[in-house]
Amino acid sequence: MFAVHLVSSFFSKLQEDPTKKVDRFLYTMHLHDDQLSDISACFQAEMKKGLSAESNAAAAVKMLPTHVHSTPDGSEKGQFLVLDLGGSKFKVLQVKVREGTGIGRGGVDIEEKIYPIPEELLTGSGKELFDHVSESLKDFLHDKNISVENKLPLAFTFSFPCEQSTLNQGLLLHWSKNFRARGVQGKDVVQALRGAVDRTGGMDVEVLALVNDTVATMMTCGFDDRYCEVGLIVGSGTSACYMEELRHIDLVEGDEGRMCVNTEWGAFGDDGALNDYITEFDREVDAASNNPGKQILEKMVSGMYLGELVRLVVLKMAKLGLLFEGSVSDALRTKGKITTAHVAAMEEYKNGLKNTRNILVDLDLSPTPDDCIAVQHVSTTVSFRSSNLVAAGLAAILTRIRQNRHLRTLRITVGVDGTVYKTHPRYANRLHKVVQRLVPDCHVRFVLSDGGSSKGAALVTAVAERLASQRQQVDETLSPLRLSREKLLLVKKRMRGALEAGLKSKGPFAVKMLPSYVYQTPDGTEHGKYLALGLGRTNFRALLVDLNKGLQQNSRLNHKIYPIPVEITQGSGEELFDHIAQCVGDFLDYMGMKGARLPAGFTFSFPCKQTGIDTGTLVSWTKGFKATDCEGHDVVSMLREAIKRRNDFDLDIVSVVNDAVGTMMSCAYEDPQCEIGLIVGTGTNVCYMEELKNIEKVEQEKGKEEREGEEEKQDDGAERQKKEEDAGIPKMCINTEWGGLGDDGSLDDIITHYDMEVDQNSLNPGKQRFEKLISGMYLGEVVRQVLLDLTSRGLLFRGQVTETLKTPGIFQTKYLSQIESDRLALLQVRSVLQQLGLDSTCDDSIIVKEVCGAVSHRAAQLCGAGLAAVVDKIRENRGLDHLDIPVGVAGSLYKLHPHFSGFLQETVKMLALQCNVTFLPSEGGSGTGAALTAAVARKTLEM
Repeated sequence: MFAVHLVSSFFSKLQEDPTKKVDRFLYTMHLHDDQLSDISACFQAEMKKGLSAESNAAAAVKMLPTHVHSTPDGSEKGQFLVLDLGGSKFKVLQVKVREGTGIGRGGVDIEEKIYPIPEELLTGSGKELFDHVSESLKDFLHDKNISVENKLPLAFTFSFPCEQSTLNQGLLLHWSKNFRARGVQGKDVVQALRGAVDRTGGMDVEVLALVNDTVATMMTCGFDDRYCEVGLIVGSGTSACYMEELRHIDLVEGDEGRMCVNTEWGAFGDDGALNDYITEFDREVDAASNNPGKQILEKMVSGMYLGELVRLVVLKMAKLGLLFEGSVSDALRTKGKITTAHVAAMEEYKNGLKNTRNILVDLDLSPTPDDCIAVQHVSTTVSFRSSNLVAAGLAAILTRIRQNRHLRTLRITVGVDGTVYKTHPRYANRLHKVVQRLVPDCHVRFVLSDGGSSKGAALVTAVAERLASQRQQVDETLSPLRLSREKLLLVKKRMRGALEAGLKSKGPFAVKMLPSYVYQTPDGTEHGKYLALGLGRTNFRALLVDLNKGLQQNSRLNHKIYPIPVEITQGSGEELFDHIAQCVGDFLDYMGMKGARLPAGFTFSFPCKQTGIDTGTLVSWTKGFKATDCEGHDVVSMLREAIKRRNDFDLDIVSVVNDAVGTMMSCAYEDPQCEIGLIVGTGTNVCYMEELKNIEKVEQEKGKEEREGEEEKQDDGAERQKKEEDAGIPKMCINTEWGGLGDDGSLDDIITHYDMEVDQNSLNPGKQRFEKLISGMYLGEVVRQVLLDLTSRGLLFRGQVTETLKTPGIFQTKYLSQIESDRLALLQVRSVLQQLGLDSTCDDSIIVKEVCGAVSHRAAQLCGAGLAAVVDKIRENRGLDHLDIPVGVAGSLYKLHPHFSGFLQETVKMLALQCNVTFLPSEGGSGTGAALTAAVARKTLEM
């Protein structure tokens, strides 16, 4: 009694200000921003713990995956039954979702019926509870005259913590609120519902989704606001959900896209994390609850407990003589006599004090005006603490979302439901202000759920059906791009046939098999200084190679790259070669060697028919070149004539080679076993060392020279042939020009209508069909055609076909490499699309990445099938049961695409079982290879 007297004396000094008296008594309930930030950081750590497979079991916050992968986009539609179980009322509903033309333009019609749950069912057997649910459903179908002839889709809102392995399955972890039905915990509640439906009979329903009320709230609000990716419940219970990056959720497979995670944050503090903030009143509420030690945050926040917290505070203050002159009524001692509805009434703006007095009088108390002010302030303090704790948890979620997406600022909408948030006059405003202070870098909009969790459950089901339909249509669209092993074996067989045919003396052939007159690869004894010239797609390169120093020692300063203007590539041949000669002159000036007559190798990356190492008649332009008066002419002669026209330097052009040959030669300098060169970049090609005896067209060309009486060439050819025979040279490098495979229709069963569009819009329709399936010049355009088709069918970008998407060439192949990078999250994929003016959702980004993957995977597989034909031919040429062979490879697609090389290697291994193929990336490139070709050619002639 002495202690009571001291406390009473202490507070008697503050009688003139009842609110200060309460603040002093409840000082531990006043949480400042620093404390809230600490709580928020602690909750962030708990979220991370709950998402990890290693620590989830020990985590108080379970972070339950919901298998909801997307929020609504406005195109959802359908009719659904919904069961809503979790609060004080059980509801059965029919929800009709009408498709709109965009987000927020659809509509939802709801018919519902409330079925009270007898008190005894809350604590009875689970079987009885679910039988009641099922019988109520049957009554609803009968009452609303809903036909059961067809299977009815049903969504089940079940507002208790469940562990889900699929969207329509969930094991109850534990009951909350006042539910304690026996035999359900640890069991699949969907299965329990199905069993009850079977026992009731007369219904044919399919449970498509099990949904928590928090998730349903997010989906309801997401139907009207596409930025809504957080759901919050503050009612009888409390929880929050949000869209988490799938790569962070260890408990489910996959790492692409997002999934809604139900935090079940009501259990925050069960491990002692909130001990510093728990009061004696919280402990008393917890001890008297159905689940002591559990759901600690929920007991500090939710509507089921706020009224009881206020009662316990008022009771204690009355006992201490701080209220009602120490008078305590039996009603005030009775649990549950002050409810959360009373708390809300006491805090009304205009009538709060009047309501407070009425409530206290109903409790058989005789309050003074100061008592009413004090009790009202107790109510305010308890509810303010609740909103502060909710704000701290919400701040943690918003911060995590922003950090996940690597954003400076986050624009996001939070969908909210629950009686405390909706009916308490000041709760929402307080919550909003505190969130704004805790996360100033997040622009947060709060939207009150219209239609509740039932509407949201139907939308979860509608979204799931939309995604399933979309998934099926996307799979069907990409199916022709996905090649089976049998298809790839057919491609290999056709390539092999084309290789054999191209070696014959009569043509024309789709795969030209052009002799290069390169008879040997380097052996390391090459020496001297050589000029290497290279003409590719967009530039011309000049390089000085000093073989006396080895390839690795050549300085980077010894080369220059010159862009080729588009007007030059499309102009006359004379203008093109004059430009090249000008570039060579500039380079020699740069190197201070304009007076020296250097031997030169010329890499000319276009199909050429050769009759010698230093002659090359252009067969046809590829890669976008269209310069006139070049096809059918010797490009070496054209370069020599351009140099003569300048008359300020001279060159000894020893060799002309394709870039594939140059690549093989540069790699062979490092590994003499390398006898294949592969290019996979802007274009694609392969060369390899073929047995001379198999190359009929070489002898045909020599015979043609003799018949035409070109004596000088005849003498050169005879001299060359004699030297070849004397040296015992059995091979020659063949430039396959394999990009032409399919020009004769042999790939028509592989080619899709997207490829046909790309071909028809190219500079050379009907030509280089194999190249157009593989190379960097075309893959981006194939992807654009697929995206255009998917968008026009409403499967991408909300069906909005933008001018950007209709622009040929806008989707460059480099975007495939960026989008498919394992280092890039989908948010960064979305950033790539935004650069192109394509406003994408997370779902769009997943589909775009999948399209890019299908196109690039097919390209790598086709390349691998062609290469398998080449290596198998070499093995059979040599009569070997097994062949080990390195392939020199160059090209931006091979080098820069994150998966192309791996898919290529896998395919070759699968299709050429008797060959062990390794890949040597070309360090020196085809330019160095041209210099080496010149060196080898000189050495051969000197033999």
